[in-house]
Amino acid sequence: MSVLEVRGVTKAFGSLVAVRDVSLMVEPGELRAVIGPNGAGKTTFFNLISGFFPPTSGTIAFDGMDVTRVPAHKRVALGMARTFQITEIFPELSVAENVQISAEVAAGYRLRPWLGRSAAAEVRNTVDEILTLAGIEKKGGRLVGELSHGDQRAAEIAMALALKPRLLLLDEPTAGMGDQETYEITQLIRRLHRDSKRTIVLIEHDMRVVFHLADRISVLDQGRLLAEGTPAEIAANEAVQAAYLGKAA
Repeated sequence: MSVLEVRGVTKAFGSLVAVRDVSLMVEPGELRAVIGPNGAGKTTFFNLISGFFPPTSGTIAFDGMDVTRVPAHKRVALGMARTFQITEIFPELSVAENVQISAEVAAGYRLRPWLGRSAAAEVRNTVDEILTLAGIEKKGGRLVGELSHGDQRAAEIAMALALKPRLLLLDEPTAGMGDQETYEITQLIRRLHRDSKRTIVLIEHDMRVVFHLADRISVLDQGRLLAEGTPAEIAANEAVQAAYLGKAA
């Protein structure tokens, strides 16, 4: 069974059709990249998958369940977590406190004013495991607002991981980064995919990252699915070259 199955989704804002009849299937353990030029409809498509927008038409299934009309917060509870192009964190809290918020939500402690000893220990263990997985265990006590952009992005990914997702959606994870930060985030995503076998869908502009990480690539252009295939197939696709990657002189 596919983790994510999108069938013929269209999203119109009045007369503007941002996404038109796009289908996509993501298998367990797959890393799927979604690429395309600015204005191709990538972020709108992510908003449809994660439940921020309902589609005008078409269906979305997650783990075999129709979630087409399920709102974003309920999709999180079902096992879908997302990061954003603009980092969404609490800069006045420490890295560990940011991750703790997500860990408490995942454990069902969201509305509790205090936790018992065993529950608190459970959350602490989860936070420690996630910080180690994200490679920021030595920065758990630092305020997120004091960190570099790359470490802030790693903290945001750690918050998403603490929700224990079966599907992780990453929106432009290397946006605004220099080469070293891009390398570090790419290695983090690689660990999550190859070592932890997590199912990941990412939007990314940096083709070095895309071709290094992705199992399959979906290319959007003007709201439509232009092409889909392995990195080698996409690199050789003349329509993709013309629309996005650029032909060699």
